[in-house]
Amino acid sequence: MSYLEKYQEWCVNPYFDDATKEELKSIEGNNAEIEDRFYRDLEFGTGGLRGVIGAGTNRMNLYTVRKATQGLANFIIKEGGQDKGIAIAYDSRHMSIEFSEEVALCMCANGIKAYRFESLRPTPMLSYALRKLGCIAGVVITASHNPPEYNGYKVYWEDGAQVTYPKDEQIINEVNNVTDFNTVKTMSRAEAEAKGLYHEIGKEIDDAYIEELKKLVIHPEIAREVGKDLSVVYTPLHGTGNLPVRRVLAELGFEKVYVVPEQEKPDGDFPTVSYPNPEDAKAFALALKLAKEKDAELVLATDPDADRLGVYAKDSRTGEYHSFTGNMSGMLICEYILSQKKAMGTIAKDGALIKTIVSTNMADKVAQEYGIRLIEVLTGFKFIGEQIKLFEQTGKGTYEFGFEESYGCLVGTHARDKDAVVAVMMLCEAAAYYKKQGLTLWDQMLNIYKKYGYFKESLQTLTLKGIEGAEKIKEMMESIRNNPPKKLGDYTVVAFRDYKADTVKNLATGEVTSTGLPKSNVLYFELDNDGWVCVRPSGTEPKIKFYIGVKGESFEDAEEKNKKLTDALMQLA
Repeated sequence: MSYLEKYQEWCVNPYFDDATKEELKSIEGNNAEIEDRFYRDLEFGTGGLRGVIGAGTNRMNLYTVRKATQGLANFIIKEGGQDKGIAIAYDSRHMSIEFSEEVALCMCANGIKAYRFESLRPTPMLSYALRKLGCIAGVVITASHNPPEYNGYKVYWEDGAQVTYPKDEQIINEVNNVTDFNTVKTMSRAEAEAKGLYHEIGKEIDDAYIEELKKLVIHPEIAREVGKDLSVVYTPLHGTGNLPVRRVLAELGFEKVYVVPEQEKPDGDFPTVSYPNPEDAKAFALALKLAKEKDAELVLATDPDADRLGVYAKDSRTGEYHSFTGNMSGMLICEYILSQKKAMGTIAKDGALIKTIVSTNMADKVAQEYGIRLIEVLTGFKFIGEQIKLFEQTGKGTYEFGFEESYGCLVGTHARDKDAVVAVMMLCEAAAYYKKQGLTLWDQMLNIYKKYGYFKESLQTLTLKGIEGAEKIKEMMESIRNNPPKKLGDYTVVAFRDYKADTVKNLATGEVTSTGLPKSNVLYFELDNDGWVCVRPSGTEPKIKFYIGVKGESFEDAEEKNKKLTDALMQLA
């Protein structure tokens, strides 16, 4: 069926509601818009769905959400997990309430118990709740840090992590097998409740989650002693982090926590930011203004579903606020945890530090310093969660810390996804600890660079929308794959990893080995002098991403090397 035929079908089929039909009739004659909405089904990838909200097969709407849920329900039934049920959470985005309700009612219509949060919650709380409740799976309705017009649908399995191979592919197959919207089941909430299938999650899970976080505090006495004088500015960026972040900090004794008033309330329009992403400096404008008014030492921002954390900290010498990349905040938390555990003699003999392949190589040095194993995984926190599961299944390996460059980390194993709430808590504890020594977190970050070396990472992206954009990204990846450079700027390529082909080629010897990781459309260049470059298409947005990492003799040297390597790399684009 052509895109125009699909469009016409949606316009007349009684299955689709009047509002949907009116929206579609408003674009009648606009072939480009119709094609974009109907040229494909919104792809259910290894993490679930993500797309622009609207009518059409290539959009996030009640029908595409219900169709995806029917496929997931079919898989749960095949796994014999319908009695365990499914946990459901949602964030502050447009249609999140409606989509999450649709997931619950479709599951109930398939005889699967649904446990849905009574109101919006952070994504890591979904990961925690489904394990606490003994569910077989979980769904969170969120588009993370995407622009306001997006929403998404992420699937978790019973270990609390997003689904990984082979279950991800099996679920995708089940979703793709649902080709007729009329076969998708649903029921009313009243009927679902009457049958004992629909349940709300409330305060009991909130309380248990906060208690789990508080168990991870290393020096509660210092948090209480110094925390009352530590000035912190926090913004949830109109998302889900406000209540749990403020609660855990208050219960630990942090009294001077100032929330940005303009960004405190949930709002799917994200009216004060163009892009609700703590990686974007513009998102901190209001927080930094408040920080200067309050003379804050620490400025923190969580993204809408509160799994990513952005950080600014004050320089004690100049009073200036410096931003932290995800690599920097990850390494600061990691160094704090491991240094304190070493002092107390509590680092596990089989301890492990886990990072993604596009994260800083400083982690390698930190793992070496504390005598623990470094594990590299593909991009995506689900692969870090998968390692925790393997540790539990085999009895070999103890999780000490895990992080990724895209502003996500996990302290503890209460969840199996990145958790910005626990990251805020641990950073504030670290800030109190170092404040007692006369240091800010920026001062401590400088100490870390002096100890391990001046590592500098950056990310460049190209956004290429629509059918033509997707084809262009594909062509760029194949061009680089088939013609890999032997030099990039001043750097020589030592080895070339093609994760799609599962090969690592040593350019000096010609030897080819396996990557040891699942196949993925990722290209990685190991360079001499501690340099590296990685190229991959985004899994959630119409972008191709270029990651760059170098090591310098100083901040300035690292900055210059990074810029030169970036310029050389972008000539390939």
